[in-house]
Amino acid sequence: MSSLLDRLPFRLPLGKGGAPIVPDKSVAGRTLLLLIAIMTFLSAVTLGGVVLVQKSAIAWSAEVGREVTIQIRPIAGEVMESNLRAAVTLAQTTPGVASAHALTLEESQRLLEPWLGQGLDLSAIEIPRLVVVELADPANADIENLRSNLGAINGASLDTHAAWRQQLNTMAGTIVVSGLLALALIAVATVLAIIFATRGTMASNREIVDVLHFIGASNGFIAGEFQGRFLAIGLRGGVIGGVAAIVFFLLVGMAAGNVISDEAGAQVGVLFGRFVLGWDGIVGIVAVVLVIAALTAVTSRMTVRRFLSQTS
Repeated sequence: MSSLLDRLPFRLPLGKGGAPIVPDKSVAGRTLLLLIAIMTFLSAVTLGGVVLVQKSAIAWSAEVGREVTIQIRPIAGEVMESNLRAAVTLAQTTPGVASAHALTLEESQRLLEPWLGQGLDLSAIEIPRLVVVELADPANADIENLRSNLGAINGASLDTHAAWRQQLNTMAGTIVVSGLLALALIAVATVLAIIFATRGTMASNREIVDVLHFIGASNGFIAGEFQGRFLAIGLRGGVIGGVAAIVFFLLVGMAAGNVISDEAGAQVGVLFGRFVLGWDGIVGIVAVVLVIAALTAVTSRMTVRRFLSQTS
């Protein structure tokens, strides 16, 4: 009996000290610590990606919403430059419009390079011309009035980019929902891992639990000891994973401008912005650490109580 009492995980009047139920340097303790750190890192990276995409989507929508485009197609008998000046004048006199300017022929040709390639001679082809209209207040701009006035110009049409904005919002929403589902799956995997770790620890320390029952310890007291120990492991693993995630975003942000080519970097920048989490992203990662630590403690306590109720 004395040898069993010497192995108690906490201090009691019956003895002086002893090892905790889940020692920090045991195989179970180190494995669970590493597992929680990995799960926290994956959760934080997923949440950070969701935050970056959401912030970029808001910026996309605001930027695209402040601009409309007037397209003027070449029509026989019409003078293109005259139609461009008329379209610019109509746009500038429309309420809610901040500015309007026509793209030059060279600028219009460069817009076709992503589809037609560079170095193509388009001088013999009459291509549509564009007038870029910047809105001072998209909510109050009289777009319908501008559209109606453009009917007086042959070949003129107005594009508000509504379809493009819808596609961007749909893509961003899909990424956000996918990220949240990934977070849910990581949480489920973490809970299952904690359950197996707790039950394994209980099984390997069955004699200690029997002694605790023998001296009058309640199931709630034993579960509380496990909860405190697993909470400490969850906090340490969560902090390690959270710090690793923050370092990951810092390294990716620095490498994006040095390793990725300019064209690919521009495309990545459109999707994720400048890889700067900001305070909201940092707060989100801290919340992930706290949630996983609490999840570890609560899950271990519930698992211990259920284990004790089944074996008592």
